[in-house]
Amino acid sequence: MSNRVPGDTLGGVVARIVFIIASCLLAGCADQPPPLSPLPRDAVILAFGDSLTRGTGAGSAASYPAVLGDLTGRTVVNAGIPGELSAAGLTRLPGVLESTNPQLMILCHGGNDMLRKHSLGQLATNLRAMITLARQRGVEVVLVGVPAPGLLLGTAAIYRDIAASMDVPLEDDVLADVLGDAGLKSDPIHPNAAGYRVVAEAVYALLRAAAAL
Repeated sequence: MSNRVPGDTLGGVVARIVFIIASCLLAGCADQPPPLSPLPRDAVILAFGDSLTRGTGAGSAASYPAVLGDLTGRTVVNAGIPGELSAAGLTRLPGVLESTNPQLMILCHGGNDMLRKHSLGQLATNLRAMITLARQRGVEVVLVGVPAPGLLLGTAAIYRDIAASMDVPLEDDVLADVLGDAGLKSDPIHPNAAGYRVVAEAVYALLRAAAAL
């Protein structure tokens, strides 16, 4: 008489192994971003960047900060300057932090550096310095990855490196996805109103996942 447990066959063992591996993979896909402090209802969110923050291609009323303000119910200050390089942004940031006194900064910068083929190493240094400046003032940071120019759009790897090393929540995909969809952009490098709404919704989802909302 066999003592084998029902189902304890080679096929059953393999099935359990496959289940365990699949569960591990799914758990990895469900990794949470670094947590943020909950934002009170009267919190100020600073959206800092260049034309992608300002809303070029759709107007400031349809920009992602304007839409994000509606989604979150918080004040979102649009501090985007079209054409700005990261070095100029780094110089500008202290004054903007002083005047707006935000609880959270959403940093989306660097596209102009890449378009003008400036050093990616210097861009990374400038972005890190912006994050450090904000944190020194007690301001938490969310980073939005900007795609590198090319036939196949993908977020420049420096954004993932910065987010991982500085423990910053990162929205890594949305701009590359939007700018890769002709129906969501006004020109080759700027979203249209529908595209900016997609960006805002992705940032909103990240803030919820990080427990800020």
